[in-house]
Amino acid sequence: MAENSIATPMGRSLQAQSHGLTKSALMYPIFITDEPDAKIALGGMPNQYRWGVNRLEEFLRPLVERGLQSVILFGVPVRKEKDPVGTLADDPEGPVIAAIRKLRELFPSLYIAADVCLCEYTSHGHCGILLEDGRIDNPKSIARLADVAVAYAAAGAHCVAPSDMMDGRIRAIRDGLTRAGLEDKTTLMAYSAKFASSMYGPFREAAGSAPSFGDRRCYQLPSNARGLARRAIVRDVREGADIIMVKPGMPYLDILGDARELAPDHPRAVYQVSGEYATIHAAAAAGTGALRAFVEESMTSMIRAGASLILTYFTPELLQWLDEPRPL
Repeated sequence: MAENSIATPMGRSLQAQSHGLTKSALMYPIFITDEPDAKIALGGMPNQYRWGVNRLEEFLRPLVERGLQSVILFGVPVRKEKDPVGTLADDPEGPVIAAIRKLRELFPSLYIAADVCLCEYTSHGHCGILLEDGRIDNPKSIARLADVAVAYAAAGAHCVAPSDMMDGRIRAIRDGLTRAGLEDKTTLMAYSAKFASSMYGPFREAAGSAPSFGDRRCYQLPSNARGLARRAIVRDVREGADIIMVKPGMPYLDILGDARELAPDHPRAVYQVSGEYATIHAAAAAGTGALRAFVEESMTSMIRAGASLILTYFTPELLQWLDEPRPL
């Protein structure tokens, strides 16, 4: 990791060895729409919303005051027409860049990550640029993703997080940040082991990112591909990733353990995805156990497997629970 990219308190805390859940280990994923005053409930994700930039202060200030240290932004454009190359991804007036600038102004100590992908912005809903026959054009895709990552970094993102799974995109983004003079100011968090999971449904509804044809199994990892996941982790480390991520979380804790073995000196992130979040809520609502107990046990499993950072929609509840005595 470049020296200046850990100049923030959050950046430094990610380098520390942790043996328990702390507030600094939580990153809150939030959906930003280009409707400035929006607050839109997400049907498949209880207590989660799409937020307009003008509503971010009322939404996040209580959480920052409670100890929120980091967020990751996902853009949801609805007012402009999408195109095949995802032009809206780095629109200077688009939701992510507008939100980065607003949050840097409102909360100078908040660590801001930006998801880098094209699926929310392309007319076809895939994570890269397509050839005429519908296959991914990898060279054009990684060049486009690098441009988007640099735009987010230039707008003030502390961290860019490519989630597309295109081959070679970590090196392309690293090179792009270097050419732009942003390498020492921006952390690169790679979705290194992202699996083709059945647990993304609520997210795709929230982000409007479902593919219009086919699926993403040609570039996301098969669920049984442990060896391929290990190679992807090693590849991303060699290409210059600062943080390694595994996604989803609980079904892939063995892969998180592998990341600890393969990249022992790198911070390791894990994403507790929308399907995990919805499942835990449904189990608690059905009376099979207490929500807090379910959530805390899931967090413990991820920390035990080697997570330094957990992306979870339960962040608001955990910020409160970490200040309260644990129920007997």
